[in-house]
Amino acid sequence: MTRKFLFVLGSSRPDGNTETLARRAAEQLPSDVEQRWLNLADHPLPDFEDLRHDSDHVRPSGNNIATLLDATVEATDIVIASPLYWYSVSATTKRYLDYWSGWLRTPGVDFKATMAGRTLWGVTALADDQPVVADPLVGTLRNSAAYLGMRFGGVLLGNGSKPGDVLKDERALTEAKSFFAQEPAPARFPFEV
Repeated sequence: MTRKFLFVLGSSRPDGNTETLARRAAEQLPSDVEQRWLNLADHPLPDFEDLRHDSDHVRPSGNNIATLLDATVEATDIVIASPLYWYSVSATTKRYLDYWSGWLRTPGVDFKATMAGRTLWGVTALADDQPVVADPLVGTLRNSAAYLGMRFGGVLLGNGSKPGDVLKDERALTEAKSFFAQEPAPARFPFEV
């Protein structure tokens, strides 16, 4: 299968540090790897309503939910690019991940089987100089990947608060050069390790 990367941008600020770092990492992908960039601010989702146990499930069409569902299942690699907001992913990113629950029961998708074996990556910028504060964000992504039987490429961490700050983070810029070149392992819950 030809690799197709979906970059899901979850910042409330256009061209912020997280997006800048994600684009630096994406520059290193081979030219034959397809890239699709979707900004959740441009594709707002309504609050997620948990209807998993109702019987009338339909595949969405012609709206932002359908756009994000289709882009997600078409991708071999999904990159969640969310700044660290209150020690986890942004609200728009969390809402997108909440929709994954609904997609588990969407007819004709078989979301869990479709996502199995694909890769989930993360990119985030944080204002703290202690990377451990991003552990809840990393856990959210790793555990989501583990539940779906995906591979997990880890999270590329950058430091920055004001726009452009991440460009001063030499460690993050160096890691960005090889971030997507690594071979991601199957995701595991912490209790499975």
